[in-house]
Amino acid sequence: MGKKLLVITGSPRKKGNSDLLADALIEGAKCSGCDVTKFYAAKKSIQGCIACDSCWSKGHACSVEDDFRELEPLLEEADIVAFSSPLYWSSFPAQLKALIDKLYAYVSEGCRHPLIGKECVLLMCGECEGMQIFDAAIETYKGLTEYLGWKSRWIIAVPKVHKKGEIKDTDALHEAKKLGKAL
Repeated sequence: MGKKLLVITGSPRKKGNSDLLADALIEGAKCSGCDVTKFYAAKKSIQGCIACDSCWSKGHACSVEDDFRELEPLLEEADIVAFSSPLYWSSFPAQLKALIDKLYAYVSEGCRHPLIGKECVLLMCGECEGMQIFDAAIETYKGLTEYLGWKSRWIIAVPKVHKKGEIKDTDALHEAKKLGKAL
């Protein structure tokens, strides 16, 4: 059996450019025998971390009851975690950022299910020109992977796409599918 891939999408716009990137990665990963789960963070109700330091006190990573609990077993079982997101103001959309902040529980004291050793991928697209628009988001991603003890496998960042489907006019979907096959 292949690796387990968890693809976490951050866009509230279904079938938008970052969602198409995620689907291309998934298509390639399935070709290589990966077991794939797609988690739509923007369609879930996930409250941001409130720094209460009560991680794991109620038997779950976060003591706040919300849709992050659906994600916990998926994170724990995954070999590879992929984040697919549009760029919002040099970072991730709030819906995805709330989820990312809650990953703190997995490095907190008393963590019951450390996520160390996972592989990670970032797929991101943005409206403006130039790769420098992704600098802050990529640094955040790199800090996240380092903090969690994950190995970043690949980053695909696609500038100058905004309207639904514009990413089809780039080679990014081909690259994402190729990356999925390599997983």
